Amino acid sequence: MLALGAVAIAAPASAEVVTLNFEGINSSYPSTNYANILEFYNGGNSSQGTSGVNYGASFGSNALAICLNTLGGNCSNTSRGGVGDPNSQRGGLFFLSGDETFLNYEAGFENGFSFNYVSLSYAGSVTVYDGLNGTGNLLATLNLSPNAGSCPGFSAGFCPFSAAGVNFAGVAKSISFGGVANQIVFDDITFGSSVPGGGNAVPEPATWAMMIGGFGLVGGAMRRRKVRTTISYA
Repeated sequence: MLALGAVAIAAPASAEVVTLNFEGINSSYPSTNYANILEFYNGGNSSQGTSGVNYGASFGSNALAICLNTLGGNCSNTSRGGVGDPNSQRGGLFFLSGDETFLNYEAGFENGFSFNYVSLSYAGSVTVYDGLNGTGNLLATLNLSPNAGSCPGFSAGFCPFSAAGVNFAGVAKSISFGGVANQIVFDDITFGSSVPGGGNAVPEPATWAMMIGGFGLVGGAMRRRKVRTTISYA
C-alpha cells in the first residue's frame, strides 16, 4: 500500500466528534450511478464532482456511495428503513471490488469510533490503525455478524442497520472496512465516539445471523469496477 507524504509539522489529534453520513455524494437521488467518494470529505470532490464539508477524511478509490431506498425512491437493495437520523437516509459507504476499503484521517482522532452497518449473509470487520492506509499499530477491531432483518415498504433485503462502536487508547489515522464485496454497507461513520453520531445510546452488538443468500446490495444492474483499495497521490 502507498503511504501519504509526510508533513513538516505534526498536528494534534482532533478531539471533536465528527460524523460522516454520506448524503449528497451522488449527484442526484434516486440514482443507480454511484459515485466514488474520493476527496468529498477532504476539501476535494467525488468522482461526480460533488463536494462536502472538509473534515480531512479521504477514501480509497474503491469506496462508493451507495444510494439507499426510502419511501420516496428505490435505487438499490439497501435501506435504513426510516430508522435513525432522518438526515442520514439516502447514502452509505460500500465497495464492489476487493475485500476491504480504507479511510484515512490524517489529523488523527482519539477516544472512540463507531458506525451503523448492515449485512445480509456474510460477516465483516472494521479495523482501526494509528498509521495511514492501514499501517502502524492496530488500535481496535470489530467483528461484524450478519444483521439484516425486515423493513416492510422499503423494497430492501439489506435493512435495517445496526450500531457498532469501540473505545480505544491512542491516536487513530486510518480505518479498514472489510467484508465481501457488494455484501456490506456502512453509514454514520463517527470519529471520537463509540456511539454513531456521538449520542448517548449504547450500540447493540449484532449476535445473530440470517442464512439467506443470493442477493447483492445493488443487484445485477451494476458492473464491478476495476479499482484499487489504497489511497494514492500524484
